[in-house]
Order: sequence, then C-alpha cells, then structure tokens
Amino acid sequence: MSTSERSTAQPSASFGLHLPDYPWELLAPYRERAHAHPDGAVDISIGTPVDPTPQILQDALAEATNSPGYPTTQGTAELREAIAQWWRRRRNATDVSADMVMPVVGSKEFIAWLPLILGLGPHGGEKAAAGADAAAGHGNTDVVVCPRVAYPTYAVGAKLAGAEAVSADSLDELDDATRSRVKLIYLNSPGNPTGSVLSRDELARWVRDAREIGAVIASDECYAELGWGEWEDSVPSILDTDVNGGDLTRLLGIYSMSKQSNLAGYRAAFVTGAPELMPDLINTRKHAGMMIPGPVQHAMTVGLADDAHVTQQKNLYRARRELLKNALEAAGFSIEHSEAGLYLWATRGEDCWDTIGWLADRGIIAGPGAFYGPHGTQHVRIALTAPDERIQAAVERLK
Repeated sequence: MSTSERSTAQPSASFGLHLPDYPWELLAPYRERAHAHPDGAVDISIGTPVDPTPQILQDALAEATNSPGYPTTQGTAELREAIAQWWRRRRNATDVSADMVMPVVGSKEFIAWLPLILGLGPHGGEKAAAGADAAAGHGNTDVVVCPRVAYPTYAVGAKLAGAEAVSADSLDELDDATRSRVKLIYLNSPGNPTGSVLSRDELARWVRDAREIGAVIASDECYAELGWGEWEDSVPSILDTDVNGGDLTRLLGIYSMSKQSNLAGYRAAFVTGAPELMPDLINTRKHAGMMIPGPVQHAMTVGLADDAHVTQQKNLYRARRELLKNALEAAGFSIEHSEAGLYLWATRGEDCWDTIGWLADRGIIAGPGAFYGPHGTQHVRIALTAPDERIQAAVERLK
C-alpha cells in the first residue's frame, strides 16, 4: 500500500464508547443570560459543597501527609472499623462488620464501574452484536434497573459494561422477558434530584423482589444524613436490619462523605455489604489500582467518628432550604418530594427549559429536570449549595 493509500484508508473498527454528551454543557446560554444580571449570577444548579472542610478533617489530613507507601485497596483496619461502626450507629445496620466494607474514589466512580466489575453485559455472541440487541431492547443482554427520575451515572454504568439500562420504580413495571434478565438494581434514597425517600417497607419490598430473581441491589444513599421533617432523625438504608432481616446477601450500601462533611475534593466514599461479593470486588479493584490515598483514609477515619460537624453543616443547609423553599412557593412554584438531601424539586407546571429561562432572566441558574430523564421535564432542581449571601440574593430576586 502506498503512503497516499495508507493516509486515506478507513479504520477497520471504531473506537470509543460514544457516551451521551455531558448534559451540563446545554446550560451554557442560560448561564450567560444569568451572568448578565447587574449583581451577577446565583448558581444553584450543581450540588457541589461551598462551605469550608471542617477543621477536624483538615487537621487529620495534615497529620497523615507523611505517606510514602501505597495505600491498601480495602482500606486500613482503622478505617474499615470506623465505617462499620458508622453503619451500626447511624443507619441501624447492626449486621455490618469490618470485612464487609471498602473505601472508593467517590461514590460516582463506584456506581459507574459496578456493572463492569460484576461482569454484566452481553452474552451468547459477539459483544457488538449483543450491544445492538440491547439498544433494540432484546437479546441475551443483562439488564440494569435505574430509577425513572435518576442521576444519569446509573445508565452510563450499564453502557460502560455493554448492559441494557431500563428505567423503573418497581420490578412490576417490567415484562417477564426483561425481568428475567435483571442482574443489578440501582436504588437512590434520598433521591437525586427529587429528594424522595424510600420507607423501610418500600426498601423491604425491593429486597424481596430482587431476591426472587437473584439480582444485586446497589443502594446509593449519599444524602442520608440530610433528612428533613419525617426523616429528620434517620433515613432508612438497604442495610438496615429491619429492612433485610439480617441477611446482607447481594445488598450493597453506597455512601459518600462529600455532602455531610464537605469532602467532595477528597473523593471520600465507601461501599458496604454483600459479604459473598465483597472479596471479588476488592480483588478486581486491586488489579485495577483503584485505591484511596492514605491521608484521605485517615481523614475519613476521624470524620466518621465525629457527628458534631455533620450536625453543624446540616443546620446551615436547613436555613438555606427554608429561605429558598418559602421564596419559590411565594413565586408560584410547587415543591414536590424534597424530603431529604441538598435539593428542592420544583415546578411551575411548564417545560423545564422555560423555567430555566425565567430564572436566568433573574440571574439564577438552576438544574433542568430533563437531565434526569423524560419524567423530569417539567421540573427544575434547586441546590442548597451556595453561600448564604448568594442564597439571600436569589430570595430577593424571586420576589
């Protein structure tokens, strides 16, 4: 083949997973409109913490900065015990032990890779052909169930593994052929973006239904320390003994310290449960080099034993929540769910992009409900994660 022929030859295969474009880029023109406000924009679209990392955790990180060796994938013995004690103390997960836990690089990372680590995907043929079957909704491809209004990473994780993502809030919504292929169920309580909470009875129903078909449940519970009203003292967990009867088989609870402790920059999270799966999860992550830096593990150990800083941060969010909720309702919004977590799920009964434009003209940036699936297209997500001065500015503009 000549040089010119080589330069124009087409590759024999395409590369890349061709994931959907990152949705937040669609907000760019609305951000521009909001920033045109004379007093600047109030960005309450993304749930990234803005308050300082508690000093007790900064000090703990500094104490462990001399960390020349590789950290362990499963975590130090001290961290594993701190995680287990936290589950028992805060979440009524009395059957959790230190050998059932593993720190992860933020909860999003673990959620995205879990279907692949579990070996899910197409079966009985070439991956590309089975992947096409999955896109058409048939074939021998494993199914991953995601909430109907959901953080998009659940579906992305299924796609990374070549599995089929199906949106449902109950296995009863699935036909028999689809139900028979379900291998993994993602739950999210408290929910992002809706702030909805699954009761103990609802969680127990999920456990029963999943066990009938042999599916794993991965319950994303990273807002669990931010319950309001009925859930002020405790948000139920999939690992709660009253939910699972003391049997943690195929049940994984996922938690992050990003929200409760302003540790998003530390990437400090952990997964717990499923004692029959945990050794293989740990082994796979060892091979892949997925481990939390040693100083961060020490900071996590200290932070999980200290409830005072969590209460202090929750009270900051409580005050911001009340101000925004009252202002939004006075401006004609309805607040739905929003029983826990860092968000208000709000609607004006119109397309979410019309609401986003209305807010942008007042210098306010919110999150479009369309980012979370077709069932969220008339809602916007309002985050509590802005400094008090910016929250007050939003309240004034909503008047």
